[in-house]
Amino acid sequence: MKVPRVKPPDGAPKAAPTASVAAPPVAGTASFSKFMRVLDAIASGGDSAWTVNELSARLGYPRPTIYRIVEALIAEQLIVPKRNGQSFGLGPRLVSLASRALESSDIRQLCKDHLFDLKELTQETVHLAVPDRSEMTYIDKLESPKAVRMNSRLGSRVTMYSSSVGKAYLAQLLPAARDAVIQTLDFKVFTEATLRTPQALRKELDQIRRQGYAEDREENEKDIFCFGCAVTDKQGMPVACVSLSIPAFRMSANRTDSYIKPLVDTCAAISRKPVSYTHLTLPTTPYV
Repeated sequence: MKVPRVKPPDGAPKAAPTASVAAPPVAGTASFSKFMRVLDAIASGGDSAWTVNELSARLGYPRPTIYRIVEALIAEQLIVPKRNGQSFGLGPRLVSLASRALESSDIRQLCKDHLFDLKELTQETVHLAVPDRSEMTYIDKLESPKAVRMNSRLGSRVTMYSSSVGKAYLAQLLPAARDAVIQTLDFKVFTEATLRTPQALRKELDQIRRQGYAEDREENEKDIFCFGCAVTDKQGMPVACVSLSIPAFRMSANRTDSYIKPLVDTCAAISRKPVSYTHLTLPTTPYV
């Protein structure tokens, strides 16, 4: 089932031009990037708290550099000390900024009613994800009313190759941009079903482009099956992806009518809306 290419209504705002794969360097970027990598590493730890030694080992920065960055982040309340100051977690100011960013997100507001209708129709968990360098970040989640639910949260990230949202996004990119992202992927294995090579991923992306939706067949998390579809701008470029997540034990035998058609119809309806989107720059090197 292919997602229809929809001509936007007359007078619709022009979409922002798609960012090039490699952006020119900006003064001060290197220093700022170090702060962001430390902050990102702390955020990726979830409920775990990172120590200076762990951050230094993971990021490859000297301990004095980590100490200096951590002190600055604490001063700005972006992180907070834990375990008697030996480790660090996200701070209240960062949480406040993230909350305001989500509330003001154009794409999130645009999709809100559609996501609710999709959740009500399917009775399964719905995610909205946007590209974040070489991963996808969940910016909205509507929980299934059923007993067994998904172990995911707003702000959590999934890989491009193991998730339905990531594969749906990659499949919709132009070849040059898609290849640039694939080159950054490390193909970490999460389950026995996880794709492990660029060749396997490219083969599946060809199939996704033909059928108009992606599948995560317990590739990111065991016993969880997901369907994903891209939301596109007026030029057909992907700006976000919507997914349905279903525990394997309650998967309907009629997947097309139960999940795929409602999902594809939802993304097509969102894509018809007149709105401008911001495209994120994709890196040419891995982001640790």
